[in-house]
Amino acid sequence: MPSPKILVVPGSLRTGSYNARLAALATKELALADADVTRISLGDYPLPLYDADLAKSNLPDNAIKLKQLIGTHSGIFIASPEYNASVTPLLKNAIDWISVVRERDEPQLFTFQNRAFALGAASPGRSGGMQSLITLRQILAVGCRALVVPEQVTVPNAAEAFDAMDELKDARAAAQLKLVIRKLIDYARMMGGY
Repeated sequence: MPSPKILVVPGSLRTGSYNARLAALATKELALADADVTRISLGDYPLPLYDADLAKSNLPDNAIKLKQLIGTHSGIFIASPEYNASVTPLLKNAIDWISVVRERDEPQLFTFQNRAFALGAASPGRSGGMQSLITLRQILAVGCRALVVPEQVTVPNAAEAFDAMDELKDARAAAQLKLVIRKLIDYARMMGGY
């Protein structure tokens, strides 16, 4: 059976980001599960602040590149930091730009359909980034009409959550990440026709 292609996206550029560490661990778990995995940094795809007038006249090249990159994967794992009980401006801006890119006769939001999205968050607080995942799930499932895997992983107290090998110390969080990865691969196989 062919390996599903999975894209991993951390929603933070901060040096030492807990969510970049979670994304790296998700990448490792996906590779161990025989997925064909690619991890990116949104810092490699700088975008201006979303502006509907600009979107009508001149789509940024990086919005097109991100849209096309998502289109080549049947599953996407997003590690979403929590800023003021919501997603980061970086992540929301990228989603907004990707949502308006249409090639040829594609229907609106085509890129978000026919692929599975899975969510995770790591936060120094006790909720583990749960509020950002609620918001992100709504943006993707309602706003973009994407299939979002029901299972998700939260990592509370993230400053102490990772060991020296960047593994999760908490057995519950580690098991939940493995479950989310397994479910994402299952959904990606269904969506990708594997």
